Amino acid sequence: MPLVVVRSSPLLWVRLAALIFSCVAFSVAVHGAGLHSRTADWCIFCWSFSFAGTLLVLLVELFGLQTRAPVSWKNFPITFACYASLLCLSASVIFPLYFLKGYPRGRREYDFRVVSTVFSCLATVAYVSEVSISKARPGEVSGYMATAPGLLKVCETFVACIIFVFISEPISYDQHPALQWCLAVYCICFILSAAIIVLCVGECTGCLPFPFARFLSAYALLAVLMYLSATIIWPIFKFDKNHGGTTYRPAQCGSQPGFCAFDKLVAVAVLTALNFILYLADLIYSARLVFVTV
Repeated sequence: MPLVVVRSSPLLWVRLAALIFSCVAFSVAVHGAGLHSRTADWCIFCWSFSFAGTLLVLLVELFGLQTRAPVSWKNFPITFACYASLLCLSASVIFPLYFLKGYPRGRREYDFRVVSTVFSCLATVAYVSEVSISKARPGEVSGYMATAPGLLKVCETFVACIIFVFISEPISYDQHPALQWCLAVYCICFILSAAIIVLCVGECTGCLPFPFARFLSAYALLAVLMYLSATIIWPIFKFDKNHGGTTYRPAQCGSQPGFCAFDKLVAVAVLTALNFILYLADLIYSARLVFVTV
């Protein structure tokens, strides 16, 4: 029988809080919020995935199974917490935008949706607190994913996933080869960043035929240059009339729930610039990385 080890700590309490808040968020939404759409399914997935992952982390640590886990336990919990915080944050923004805006107050479903929104926000705060507690401090020996560049990799892949959603529904990258280049930038950088995360969590960085730290710096520089080009190209070919773009927001967008097609184009431009900033910060941190273990 494995020994159950319960050690009270701020990290344990924020994980328990995140577990409870995410559980309440998706339970209430499923029970009585009256949701029937793919957007609702996404929000419920965000909360349930976060709940399941946190439960797994708690069980592994309570039973002392870290050494038997097939992943690096220095990297996995904080990587998951960072993804969970971003997932719950996205649900906290999307859910009220689609399911509270314009919905008549006083109805039973409205009250359930408000409760889900509140607990989604609380879960986001709990996961952000977990990341803040778990991240490496200067001079500490820690896993790569607990450092600033590791956490930035998580944010970069998440932002890229949101970009993929916005540019694929409706498809907005097939009008010009320059826009297809932007899609290539998003795909290449996402694949490489995701591969780095997998290598770190799986403790496979030593299998590479070249120094991992140099690869990180070289990749960050490449990603900065690629995203800089996409940050310039996307607005030119989407919002400049001389290149077939649209300069104004259609009037019907104000009456639609959520994001209309024009709003998604603007969101892609903003998220592209955001990822450029994240990769630039990643480059700066990667060049100065002084942590002992990766």
